[in-house]
Amino acid sequence: MPRRSRSASQLALAIAVLSLVAAAPAAAAGQHGPPPVPLRIATYNIHAGAGADNVFDLDRQAAALRALHADVIGLQEVDVHWGTRSQNLNVARELADRLGMRVSFAPIYSLDPVTAGEPRREFGVAVLSRYPIRSAVNHEITRLSTQDPNPVPAPAPGFGEVTLKVRGVPVQVFVTHLDYRADPSVRVAQVADTRRIMTAERSAVRGARQVLLGDFNAAPGAAELGPLWGELRDAGPVDGGTYPAGTPVQRIDYVAVGAGIDVCSTSIPDEPTASDHRPVVAEVAVRR
Repeated sequence: MPRRSRSASQLALAIAVLSLVAAAPAAAAGQHGPPPVPLRIATYNIHAGAGADNVFDLDRQAAALRALHADVIGLQEVDVHWGTRSQNLNVARELADRLGMRVSFAPIYSLDPVTAGEPRREFGVAVLSRYPIRSAVNHEITRLSTQDPNPVPAPAPGFGEVTLKVRGVPVQVFVTHLDYRADPSVRVAQVADTRRIMTAERSAVRGARQVLLGDFNAAPGAAELGPLWGELRDAGPVDGGTYPAGTPVQRIDYVAVGAGIDVCSTSIPDEPTASDHRPVVAEVAVRR
């Protein structure tokens, strides 16, 4: 009887150990979670559809955008029925249609048409996406208007945000165009506005990942951009410039990512003609 009892105990122990061993891989898998989602992101200042030669050519620009093979693209200097320089076209929609992508446009300026009954004249930023756009917001940040002969810094729209659902993960994509003037004071205010808005939007959506795309009109080491790098990572690259497109001397165009997004690689495509800027492309992994 004692012998049988000891054998039973040993058998029970063996079964328990085997169960633990079998459960270990499953537990480990659950601990690490599902694999991250690869995402290819780009930013491009498209110069209102004109190339470095100042010739408006959407075929050329669409080809340059297509060559990026990006899932999400942030665009700056986008005309929508602005005027003759872009043939009064909705450039945002034209490019989206040619690339087979969704689009969200956020105007900085929205002016009355020259002729009554025509569409409003608009200029701003846009997001092209292969993923469905779940929501879109046009935020205000501090701006010094180029349409006012005596501008003063004031809140104005043109800081676009879209929320995408990327394999179940909410990804908030922001696109911006910061002030171009040598005096950095407006950019200082814009960076503060950007951080405030992005923090609020991240808090509003549980598990949201964030991406900031744009023409910052400042080099990576510029003091006014410093506060951004507390919450975001400049994807780079460390070497290479984006402006002017023909012979770049500095990088002023950015892909920046927040927590939960890992940067795998970044490049500046050799595209000297389709715009007066070169694009930046980043391969990232979105953690789930």
